[in-house]
Amino acid sequence: MNNEPLYPVVKLYPGKDDAVRRFHPWIFSGAIQHVAEGVQAGDTVTVIDHQGNILGTGFCESDSIAVKMLSFENSKIDEWFFLDKLKHALEVRRTMGLLDNPHTNCYRLVHSEGDGLAGLIIDIYGPTAVVQAQTEGMALHLKEIVRALKLMPKLGLQAVYNKSAEAMRRMGKEDLVEDGYLLGEAINEWVVENDSRFHVDWENGQKTGFFLDQRDNRELVRQLSQGKTVFNAFGYTGGFSVTALKGGAKSVVTVDASRKAIEAAEANLVLNGYDTATNPCVVADMKDYINKVEEGDFDMIILDPPAFVKRHHDRHRGLQGYRYLNAEAIKKIAKGGLLFTFSCSQAVDKATFQGIVTAAAIEAGRHVRIVDQLAQPADHPINIFHPEGSYLKGLMLLVE
Repeated sequence: MNNEPLYPVVKLYPGKDDAVRRFHPWIFSGAIQHVAEGVQAGDTVTVIDHQGNILGTGFCESDSIAVKMLSFENSKIDEWFFLDKLKHALEVRRTMGLLDNPHTNCYRLVHSEGDGLAGLIIDIYGPTAVVQAQTEGMALHLKEIVRALKLMPKLGLQAVYNKSAEAMRRMGKEDLVEDGYLLGEAINEWVVENDSRFHVDWENGQKTGFFLDQRDNRELVRQLSQGKTVFNAFGYTGGFSVTALKGGAKSVVTVDASRKAIEAAEANLVLNGYDTATNPCVVADMKDYINKVEEGDFDMIILDPPAFVKRHHDRHRGLQGYRYLNAEAIKKIAKGGLLFTFSCSQAVDKATFQGIVTAAAIEAGRHVRIVDQLAQPADHPINIFHPEGSYLKGLMLLVE
């Protein structure tokens, strides 16, 4: 084994290496004693303890998380490294039944820290892979990542689209990459999820174009929606709406503040053979709309808002937003109705979210029971040493 560092060295203070030795992939700036001269954000570095022992390899970043680990060995980060990681991720999805599945051809291939590739998302939409680099290091290695994808014929890819520009803009690195096709060109076809069909606009849509993390929860809605009137709040492109109708819902109202999203929702309803006149899609502010809902209008309500708490300093205001919406939904839903409520805010843990929904139930003054606890699906795995990866939490509530 090569004991000489392959990259410029980042040295940790004594006693600050415990988390790395337990395979946590983040190293905070306060743990770092010394950084080799000339190292910049995005550079590959070798991490050592205060005695010079190699702890692993990662990308240096410019935030309070100073290094994100890719390997807990002295590894060379090249296309072969990525190929090995991608093959392993693909095999994991095979065990989940997501490959060669006639009922579903869209899934997450790489889920950042959950697949040992901190800062990288790869979503598969039929023959197209959408790649999203969320760190400077990953953005600088997109060519190697695409070469590795090309060496995986089992994926059957015809195109790879880079959707990293927005993440780079948030970091002040807007000149680092541009969105666009890194392989092939646009393929205009719909994808299939549990036998429902969806148009996915990865070029202009949020995240990579579709919220794949709600696949299992959409299927649960389908199983329970027979004969119900459904309100899909923050409906985006209508994922929950289509699956509710597929499950036999009497009618569905889809509401979102984005006109573009609502137009996409209407197109997805039509694609699956549903009438938008009896299943209206409405452009509206959610607070305004839910205030006008009458008690008993809906037997099922789905609350899947955007992340209200993106940073810890947003916490109080964001939590009050969750409380208000959930209280209104609990007040308005029909007796015996089912409320699916979610938070995708990483800064809000499961216990806090349940606590805020409990406060909403107290405010609403109705009897509420938790009948299921919901989360992200198996193709969004959580590294057990990185619990921060558990970002999607949800509750299915029976309101009486």
